Amino acid sequence: MGTSTLLLAGDIGGTKTILRLVRAEDGATGSGLDPCYEKEYPSGDFPDLVPMVTEFFQEAIAQNCLDDGEKPARACFGIAGPVVDNMSKLTNLGWNLAGDRLGAELGIETVTLINDFVAIGYGVLGLEESQLCQLQAGDRDPEAPIGVIGAGTGLGQGFAIKMGDRYRVFGCEGGHVDFAPRSDLERELLDYLRGNLEISRVSAERVISGQGILGIYQYLRDTSFAAAVPEIERVIKGEKVEGKTQDPGALISQGAKEGQDICAATMRLFISAYGAEAGNLALKLLPRGGLYIAGGIAAKNLDLMTDGVFMEAFKDKGRVSPLLDQVPVAIITEQKVGLIGAAGCAAQG
Repeated sequence: MGTSTLLLAGDIGGTKTILRLVRAEDGATGSGLDPCYEKEYPSGDFPDLVPMVTEFFQEAIAQNCLDDGEKPARACFGIAGPVVDNMSKLTNLGWNLAGDRLGAELGIETVTLINDFVAIGYGVLGLEESQLCQLQAGDRDPEAPIGVIGAGTGLGQGFAIKMGDRYRVFGCEGGHVDFAPRSDLERELLDYLRGNLEISRVSAERVISGQGILGIYQYLRDTSFAAAVPEIERVIKGEKVEGKTQDPGALISQGAKEGQDICAATMRLFISAYGAEAGNLALKLLPRGGLYIAGGIAAKNLDLMTDGVFMEAFKDKGRVSPLLDQVPVAIITEQKVGLIGAAGCAAQG
């Protein structure tokens, strides 16, 4: 029987932070990671990460999930923001985090900070089939690269490469490549966004993200493609609906499911552009280790993501289209994939 190592994983966001203690068997990244205690905290209730983790340890001891005086050997925190030289500044919280300082103040030998999308990249290595929605089986090669793309507030992209018996995950800024229209409709959308946003260049993220869903809706509305939806219009103007601040992108995707013409057209254009950009990433990486679709938009709209529009655009690459038949493609449905990834990164040491 292998030995186990106590690890601390964290998923740090501007609104909430989730902490998890994990016991890892011999550096495993999947089923060998055994969660033993987890707690979610409002990030803004703490002046820094250290008092939050200290409170977490005390509560874990009280729940008999941690021995008094016991500390994790290593910790890894996924952070919704840039990480440079194992340091990160969370402007929304006023936190200035540095791995060395956190390790010294918490009594943990090694503390690693990683971007939240890098955490997702590590997380896919520890997912089970039940935590995925497969779009294409492909022809998996365990030695080939793995790609990750995810639309949410922005458009994240990254990749993992196998090095010996482990993977190393790299983030990138692929979401900021030029948006490449493929039809007259998309060309008109490009021109509309340039004028509406008063910019000369439109990135893929301007279309394939939550803000992109809204932008597409406004384009279709302003060009009289279909009638606007009064409830969505009120939300766009900043009005509350049923006493709550609503996300217009979420209302548009819900309207698509309900058959509202402008919403259905918006989501169809969005998902087609999403599939095309995923295909672009796949051509650059040839990720026969798997291409994983992350982010809340895909997971919350599985019915729209699986109706054929996404994969049709994904594979519409002219004479090289057959190459993409070999790429396994799946949507991540596990909401805590970033936390799983932080634990997996800590397990690798």
